[in-house]
Amino acid sequence: MVDNGIIAPGGTIGILGGGQLGRMLASAAAEMGLHAHIYCPEKDAPAAEVAAQFTCAEYDDEAALTRFAESVDAVTYEFENVPAETARILSEHGIVRPGPVALATAQDRIVEKHFMQAHGILTAPFADVSDEASLMDAVSSIGTPSVLKTRRFGYDGKGQAKIMSPEEARAAYDEIGRAPAILEGFVKFEREISVIVARGLDGETAAYDPVENIHKNHILDRTLAPAALPKAIADEACAIAARIANELDYVGVMGVEMFLLPKQGSKRRLLVNEIAPRVHNSGHWTMDACAVSQFEQHMRAVCGWPLGSPRRHSDAVMTNLIGDEVNAWEHLSREPDTAIHLYGKAEARPGRKMGHVTRLYPLGKRPPVTPS
Repeated sequence: MVDNGIIAPGGTIGILGGGQLGRMLASAAAEMGLHAHIYCPEKDAPAAEVAAQFTCAEYDDEAALTRFAESVDAVTYEFENVPAETARILSEHGIVRPGPVALATAQDRIVEKHFMQAHGILTAPFADVSDEASLMDAVSSIGTPSVLKTRRFGYDGKGQAKIMSPEEARAAYDEIGRAPAILEGFVKFEREISVIVARGLDGETAAYDPVENIHKNHILDRTLAPAALPKAIADEACAIAARIANELDYVGVMGVEMFLLPKQGSKRRLLVNEIAPRVHNSGHWTMDACAVSQFEQHMRAVCGWPLGSPRRHSDAVMTNLIGDEVNAWEHLSREPDTAIHLYGKAEARPGRKMGHVTRLYPLGKRPPVTPS
């Protein structure tokens, strides 16, 4: 099913990870005439319910990984913390997209920041923290308030601790388990935005409109599409995202999170917060407000197909359903112009993403939205 790296309909895409992103990728693959094969260690994986095949095995099971890689035409993933050894085994037996450079860059916050720095892309001030002495040096140079983050892993506020004064530094270090870390200076920003960008096998890029993200308890609460930005800023954000994808020789969809800083004189600046080498929560609105969703776009790229148009046909507000908020499904299903996506997870735990809803509006007619 593979000819010059292009995977035709009827081919099989292996997906590492069985969560909601894997589920939506598998559904998109099926609509394109492709088969999805999920690999993850969780027996009750939501993605397995909608996939053609499912391998339940650990990420360090070399025999299972080898069989998996040999059963598919290409492998992709729904999370960036794929163990390096897992990626190595898979790449020895077949195609892995996105490739190892993007994965290694996004897995380590220090590596990611140095990558941005090397390519002239602005970030918050940062310093490497490897022990208590380097922590105190970092606090002295960057100042407080600041945030201490583990270099690897961590999401939705996990693996990080605020430092509001130098006296809190050691306690913050203990809170993250004294793991290798990065200290980042606080940034006063006007709003947080993100760009979902795709890059094809041929180097073509396509970016969806930048969106504004509103967080609650360190978890994405709502995404507003599009972000209320001057055209020049929106174009710059898309250009930054495309540049990152090109510099990484990326294949697939990537989420690029940015901060829009307040005006200094007549100018505004964009800082890149972090990248996610995968489909992204802030791109879920594309499932209902665009002809080609981020999930289909990712599959197109991984398979070597032409990228689809990222054009938006509606404005949208995407709201995550966290924990028992999913119990409002019946009420939400009565709302006009609202699409409900539930992830099939058995237990609605606090902080767990159970689904999302997208409310659609005619272009330019989305009502004002304020943080809750």
